[in-house]
Order: sequence, then structure tokens, then C-alpha cells
Amino acid sequence: MKAAVLREQGVIAFTEVPEPSPVGDRSVLLRIGAVGVCGSDVLRYGRGKAYRYPLVLGHEFSGIVEEAPDGGRFSPGDRVAVFPLLADPDDPFTRIGELALGRGYDYYGSRRDGAMSERLHVPEANLIPVPPDMPLVHAAMVEPAAVALHAVLKCDVPASGTALVIGAGPIGALAAQWLRLLGWTRVLVAEVDPRKREVMAALGFEVVDASGDTVAAVRDLTGGHGVDCAVEASGLPLTLVQALEAVAPLGTVIMLGDLSGDVTLPQPLVSSLLRREVRILGTWNSKITPAGRSEWEMVVTCLGRGLEVAPLISHTPSLADADAVFDDLVNRRVWYNKVVFAVADEARAELDLPGVAPAADRAATWPGNGARRSGEPLGARP
Repeated sequence: MKAAVLREQGVIAFTEVPEPSPVGDRSVLLRIGAVGVCGSDVLRYGRGKAYRYPLVLGHEFSGIVEEAPDGGRFSPGDRVAVFPLLADPDDPFTRIGELALGRGYDYYGSRRDGAMSERLHVPEANLIPVPPDMPLVHAAMVEPAAVALHAVLKCDVPASGTALVIGAGPIGALAAQWLRLLGWTRVLVAEVDPRKREVMAALGFEVVDASGDTVAAVRDLTGGHGVDCAVEASGLPLTLVQALEAVAPLGTVIMLGDLSGDVTLPQPLVSSLLRREVRILGTWNSKITPAGRSEWEMVVTCLGRGLEVAPLISHTPSLADADAVFDDLVNRRVWYNKVVFAVADEARAELDLPGVAPAADRAATWPGNGARRSGEPLGARP
């Protein structure tokens, strides 16, 4: 089979690799349907953040069952989304269902080879069934949608509550949609990129141009009160400070973005946080427990029923173009929102169905026919 192998920093080879090995006693062999590109994948490719080389990236993925153990929950042909974390069964946090808080877990696309390949073995317990008519590129979005849901569930929903999301990348856009679905009366979205603001406005959100004074704009929109919940989804020191400044008394700040640098808080702001009794909450990953009532099942139920992922998908390239794709992403030559590799034949065929993804990229190859480029930025959409 073939896989997109990260040979070293900045170099991916789409090449033949050995067939995958079973993982545990209840291992399921999947044909990879589609696999999304996370910001952490871009860092591993271009910023030396990989645990090791060679490495196959990819932890946001869907699959089609090819082989399954007897007497299990799955049969060949079933479609699934995949929880990418392999928990340590002896860790105390695993025993209480908090798999991502354990110390000894393994992880597809990070600590072990991931899904940017044609096939992969996955433990049966890590699979979440999806409807047979759910497009595979949408099923690959279950993982980031679950991460966003896990974050916003930490914030209590007040009557007539107003929330703010800073950053309208895929995770921020999903967090905003979850806030609305969970009952927040008003959801503001701050973003510097005008195209992403257009996407969020088309989804019905109030948008704030974050290239200006975000805090002043938010306070103006809320009559000087501020917001009851501020979700920082950009991962920038500046935007975390903005979230802390924009939140109202007794409000909550959720740290969803993984910060790219240190933060220094001025003393007056710290004093203001104390006086406003602001809660600051961290969030990490998502929960696949309890089985049957987890965040992942909620995502699958809501996809297409208030939770929209198609408007967020800007590109659906072939896995054969992975090196050119990552080279352009890390060097910001191409405007992009969510990039999802359509791997299986079924996934590529579904791209022509209405409503699966915007028509930003219907080419068989990445813009430029998969060639590395330099020079002026290339826009992916008009």
C-alpha cells in the first residue's frame, strides 16, 4: 500500500510502505476514507515538531471497515470516524473515562503512524459508527468537531447569554456553531481574515473585524457589558489577553487554542480578573466516554442538523499531493481553511455530490499540479 511519509522536516514522500499490523486483540482493518490536516500536522511538517522521523501524519480521519473481528460491532463496508488516542489501560485517568488526561497514551499521526495512508489497523473500541450516507470527508471532521464541543461544554449557558469566539479557523468555527446549538442567545466571532469572516457571516454569525480593536468592538456590541463566555481559538498571546479583557463579570474564558508563545499579563488586568471573578478554564482533546452517550456520538448526531462542516472545507486534494500541499500551507502560498485529503475512491466520488464541500478545489491535483512553487501567494478561491 502507499502512504504519505514525513521523511524529515519539510519532506513528504508518497511511497510504498508495509501493510499495517493489528493493534491489540480486537483490531479492525480500515481503508482510509478521508483525513483532515490539523494545525499540529503543519507544525510537525514544517517546524520540526514531530516526535520522530519517518512518520505518517494524520489523526482526523474516517474509514471504511475492511476486516473486523468476529462477534464485534462492525462489519466490512461500515463507515466509521476514529478516535485517535490509544489510552494506557493501567492509567488511573483511563479507569474513570478521562483518557486524554493520562500520561502514557499513544496517538495516531503523532506518536505512532497515522492515517495519511491507504489502510490502517485501529482498535475496535476507538471506532464510532457514522451513517452510510455521511460523506467520508464530513466524517473526517468528527474529531475536530468533538474537540470544539468538549471545550464549550465547560461553560454554563445562562439565560440570554452572549458568547465570543476569537479565531474563525475550523476549530473556532465549530466552537461557534456548538455555542449556538447549546443555547447561547448571541454568538460573536472575531477574525482577521476577511474570507473566514464571510464564511461565518454566511452561517448566520455576528462577525467582528479582529484587525481592529476587538475588545472595543465587543464592548460596543454588548453595551459595554462584555460577553458571558469568551473562547480563545487562535492560539496567540494577544488573543488570549483580548478574551480576558472582553469577558463580563462572573464570565468564563476557555483556552482552546494552544498558545504559540508566552503571555505577560499587566497588573491592572489581573486585578480586574479578580474583581470580575472571571473563571479561566483549560481544555484538551475530547471524550469518547461514556460509550453511546459521548461527545463523539453527539457530533455524529448533529452533523448536518445544525452543525455544518461543508462551508469550512476549502480543499480536498489527493494524498499523492501531500508534499506540495504541506509545503504551500507552511509557507502560506495558498489561502485555505480546512484541508481534507479525499483518500478512498468513494470519498473522491462523493466530492461531486451537492453540499459535500464548497467548489473551491475540484481538481484532481493540488493547485499548480502538485509542483512546489515560490513567489506571490496564490488564492484558492476567487
